[in-house]
Amino acid sequence: MKRSSERILTTHTGSLPRPEPLVAMLKAKEAGALADRAGFERDVKAAVADAVHKQTDAGIDIVNDGEMSKVGYSTYVTDRLTGFESAAPSFMLRVADVADFPGYERRWAEDVSVTSLKRPCCTGPIKYRGQAELEADFANLKAALAGVKVEEAFMSAASPGVVSMFLENRHYPTHEAFIGAVADAMKTEYEAIYRAGFVLQLDCPDLAMGHHVRFPDKSVAEFRKIAQTHVEAINAATAGIPADRVRMHLCWANYHGPHHRDIPLKDIIDIILKARPQAVSYVAANPRHEHEFEVFNEVKLPAGKLLIPGVIDSTSNFIEHPELVAMRICNLARVVGRENVIAGTDCGFGTFAGSATVDSEIVWHKLRAMAEGARLATKRLWS
Repeated sequence: MKRSSERILTTHTGSLPRPEPLVAMLKAKEAGALADRAGFERDVKAAVADAVHKQTDAGIDIVNDGEMSKVGYSTYVTDRLTGFESAAPSFMLRVADVADFPGYERRWAEDVSVTSLKRPCCTGPIKYRGQAELEADFANLKAALAGVKVEEAFMSAASPGVVSMFLENRHYPTHEAFIGAVADAMKTEYEAIYRAGFVLQLDCPDLAMGHHVRFPDKSVAEFRKIAQTHVEAINAATAGIPADRVRMHLCWANYHGPHHRDIPLKDIIDIILKARPQAVSYVAANPRHEHEFEVFNEVKLPAGKLLIPGVIDSTSNFIEHPELVAMRICNLARVVGRENVIAGTDCGFGTFAGSATVDSEIVWHKLRAMAEGARLATKRLWS
């Protein structure tokens, strides 16, 4: 995995704005009503090529496919795993911090992107069946990268824990058994991404947002045990991949809300750092978490580990000033070492198709501001 050995490198979390016609086709595919499969595949390939070029034009060094083929970063797995069927889940994703404000919760629940989210349930044995879609993803990204100068390319995949957070288990006897089954199946996808030559990014928001979204009634100690189980599943599923070819993303949910119930980074960082992935991408720009670079004054970053702090917010249409981006980068780099920091985003800009809160044109301006801020930080850190 590339490091910021000569300058601050830039990347992002994964999902990027999808073209509106592609959003419609993804929704149709999710509903089992996709009429033109060949047209869908052509549009995905074109969208990936466009996303790669826009990333490089914006100054992003470590790029991906923008997750153009996926309806959602976590729920896409139901197209690639057996054992899931459409059924109303018995639990709602009632976000605890939003629920504290009933007026806001009513407005929040009216958001179509929230109410239309499809969450099939696990009703049978889980096995991997998504090889064809995965190979198409590889081919599209490789084609888009041809003739384009980048430092590296990554591809995202859902972690076992985030699958369990969104998709209900009605088949396996325990949560641990469900997590283990997902990990065993998704191992196929993880290892294939590595063999294809891409850095594997595991999306693991469950390790943070799980506390106030899925387990709001659990104590910190109880939630830490759940998080530890999820990390153990990650470690087992990636045991055959070098740690320096894996990164993970941690977040407290990508929505504009109060977030006053977010579990502090200091309460989970020791568990996060036990995970095999070499790099940890995490929220570090929004008003609830920007101060947490100070955690690393107390917690020593293990040798070889990298941090990818979000230096631009993924829920705000403000375009960050490059000076602010540079300040955020330098705050952390001066604690953990410049070579251990890659600039990133708080979360994705299209975590579910049609759910973007940041205007698609503004996204690219925000990414350009991040790249400019990284250049400013480089001057200060290497002066």
